[in-house]
Amino acid sequence: MSGLAFSSMRVGKKYRLINYGEKSEFLLQEVVGRNDYLLKDLFSLESYLMSDLIQYGKGDDFELREIHD
Repeated sequence: MSGLAFSSMRVGKKYRLINYGEKSEFLLQEVVGRNDYLLKDLFSLESYLMSDLIQYGKGDDFELREIHD
């Protein structure tokens, strides 16, 4: 596991998450609970929760990074 911790994520910032070979890029919209966040996908503009992305655990390739424009 590398990259950022969930606790260092900030509302309004963009992030890239890699987990089990799947890459997601999103904008953090709102903190909705302890270690759960409302996210907006940067490509599909769909909103979903962080818990949906990691519901099957964290793989060996788990990485969370901030995207700098």
